[in-house]
Amino acid sequence: MTEQSQSAIVAEGLTKSFPGVRAVDHLSFDVRAGEIFGLVGPDGAGKTTTLRMLAGIMPPDEGTGSVAGFDVVHDPEGAKHHLSYMPQRFGLYEDLTVDENIRFYGDLFGVKKAEREERSTQLLQAAGMSEFRKRLAGKLSGGMKQKLGLVCALTHRPKVILLDEPTTGVDPVSRRDFWRILYELAAEGVAILTSTAYLDEAERCHRVALLHQGKLLFCDTPTNLKAKLGKGVLSVTSSDPRRSREQLEHAAGISSLVLTGDGLHVVVDDAARRIPEFEARLNSAHVPFDAIQQVTPTIEDLFVDAVSGGAPSHA
Repeated sequence: MTEQSQSAIVAEGLTKSFPGVRAVDHLSFDVRAGEIFGLVGPDGAGKTTTLRMLAGIMPPDEGTGSVAGFDVVHDPEGAKHHLSYMPQRFGLYEDLTVDENIRFYGDLFGVKKAEREERSTQLLQAAGMSEFRKRLAGKLSGGMKQKLGLVCALTHRPKVILLDEPTTGVDPVSRRDFWRILYELAAEGVAILTSTAYLDEAERCHRVALLHQGKLLFCDTPTNLKAKLGKGVLSVTSSDPRRSREQLEHAAGISSLVLTGDGLHVVVDDAARRIPEFEARLNSAHVPFDAIQQVTPTIEDLFVDAVSGGAPSHA
């Protein structure tokens, strides 16, 4: 087996409960070297708990996990030398400059000065932050703080990176820079496990695990996941989307319906059949609409359909 195809992260039956709730329920997946793997789901899906168990800072109730070949349950310290874990609130020191924060984290991992400077120059350039090296971390924007956190987490060239919702609240430019760095790291053979509540970000990952209430719904590539839906998706564009929803939510053939800014996204059993039916329904109720057309399914369509039960409202 080549290094590129080996599993750098393995979760087998990971389970964790807290009073009154099972946060992670027998979760199993693997992440290969050079792969960006996304844990995707809403708040409460079990993403943070899973990352904490794999980082070796929270023991599972059941199951096992390994990172870079080290058992995170029985040898968490061994695993920590080969991974970087970036929690939602990364521990930057706001009264230190960008360079001083990088130096501090480099010293923690015993990175030599020459290597640290070469590495930080490369990463800061990729992050678009070269000109901010002397700025206090506390004076950075939210997006720049996240990018600095990633740079600090990468100073010792880890084989595995665990990122907990790193782009939440980040501006579009910083998010683009962030993902550019992740792709470059993956090309170097680094295994990246990142969590997000943004279903559109799942499209950026090589593979995705969709989580709901601690359980794994699906695990596959974004392309294969969208193909799993096996249903049609309609976009209803309307100047009055709420009235459109009221008229269509009980129509035959619908398995899920989501209100969008300018209309509705509707998962149906048969797009060709339902389009004229929906048009007639809206016209008869005098609800204004511009178009009803079939669109390409998204991962969000699959997730919403699965969580809602995926069953048509009527026969």
